[in-house]
Amino acid sequence: MTIRRTMTAVSLALAALSLAACGGGSPSAIGSAGSNATKTADDVTKTLGEKIASVKLIKTYTPEDDPNHLLGRPNGYTSKTAFSDSRVKQSDVEYLGSDAVERGGSVEVFGDEAGAKARMKFIQTVSKSLPSVGEYDYVNGAVLVRVSRLLTPDQAKEYETALNG
Repeated sequence: MTIRRTMTAVSLALAALSLAACGGGSPSAIGSAGSNATKTADDVTKTLGEKIASVKLIKTYTPEDDPNHLLGRPNGYTSKTAFSDSRVKQSDVEYLGSDAVERGGSVEVFGDEAGAKARMKFIQTVSKSLPSVGEYDYVNGAVLVRVSRLLTPDQAKEYETALNG
């Protein structure tokens, strides 16, 4: 009987949290907290492409082909895409996979902002010891946008501006 009451209380609390997360206006930033419930990596990549003409969606990942094995898994992202940026010189990426971050970047959407920030911190920690894998990382709400280190700082800044609306 105690287990049943506990489960009911947990279910009610989760329902209340879900309703609270869905409320709010229509923020203009791509990754704003109020918009994350319905935003997928595809949505964010499409919006980036509307704001940055050189962006092109390359791949939408599934749990089966996600190279990081994080899609849909515990502490992982809920959706992920790879995009190219035509300003990256092809000669700099000719030996990399078609979906490599260096070709443009990727979008990873998490269940919450803490997940996105933890992933960004992990990537930045690794890249400090391996500068050749460095990248620009921008978080807004539950969205992490990873941008190729082969873009100039001003070009990469366009992604931060687009993400923050």
